[in-house]
Amino acid sequence: MGNLLEVKNLFVSINTKEGELQAVRNVSFSLKKGEVLAILGESGSGKSILCKSLLQILPKNGFIKNGEIYLEGRELTRLPEKSMNKIRGKEISMIFQDPMTVLNPIIPVGQQIMEAVLTHEKMSKLEAKKRSIELLMTVGIDYPEKRFYQFPFQFSGGMRQRIAIAIAIACKPKVLIADEPTTALDVSIQRQILDLIRELQVKFGISIIFITHDLGVVANLAQRIVVMYAGKFVETGTTEEIFYDARHPYTWGLLSSLPDVDCDNEFLSYIPGMPPNLINPPEGDAFAPRNKYALRIDYYKEPPMFKITETHSAATWLLHKDAPKIESPIKFKECRVIR
Repeated sequence: MGNLLEVKNLFVSINTKEGELQAVRNVSFSLKKGEVLAILGESGSGKSILCKSLLQILPKNGFIKNGEIYLEGRELTRLPEKSMNKIRGKEISMIFQDPMTVLNPIIPVGQQIMEAVLTHEKMSKLEAKKRSIELLMTVGIDYPEKRFYQFPFQFSGGMRQRIAIAIAIACKPKVLIADEPTTALDVSIQRQILDLIRELQVKFGISIIFITHDLGVVANLAQRIVVMYAGKFVETGTTEEIFYDARHPYTWGLLSSLPDVDCDNEFLSYIPGMPPNLINPPEGDAFAPRNKYALRIDYYKEPPMFKITETHSAATWLLHKDAPKIESPIKFKECRVIR
């Protein structure tokens, strides 16, 4: 199956008072039709900036420094704004972490969904209204004919996120980017939103890029996982490979810090230290100062992506043939992560 989306050697920077912050550094990946790809990493690892660059909705001080983005063979980084406006919402759409950044507080929600439909679809206002009511029903809003006329403040946080999802899928996009869409919600509502995204993905065959810092959120949603640190991909593989055969110490740290109610363990693991300053990225492996398994070479030479299987790679010198053999600290026999 061919790739729907391809990103090649992407560099994205943000101009700050202190200098140029290198938020995304030489990132490449692909997305197939109907696939769910999770991009995982701590806050500040570059996940959101990477995905905003796909839609070219970077902050004013942000810019794509180098690289190419292909959607079904069309290169997007050189398209004029008018052409990108036709792609945003129609071919690539995005669900944001906080629905109130999407919803206008003084316009009824139905009208906001209608606006998304009318922007890209050739239909009358009556037809667009009918589509909007159907979308409210699709995302699980009861009494959609009545709710159509209500304002965002009249909905709970979970219902507002459902409305934001309705806007995002209004024109049946080929690619849906979900930027931590459950972070601001309580656990029970998180599960409902994840189930809804999964149902919509199956129903419409949408390809999804799911951004999160929580491995548990994507365990039963994604087919592939990419782990991102300091603006770079450090490990990539199928969900099973990442959960059961992780090779990068940063991925080990993320897995170890995942709480498990079935484990008889009083202590919650964490990754010590802080991510590096990407205005002056460190030499070698950016994770080395936080990595208790770091080798001397990690401090002066950046590791390449070592291929483990056809689908699994990791950027760590521990995979070099001459490196000491370090056993993964993740013990799944005692404590399973995937439910």
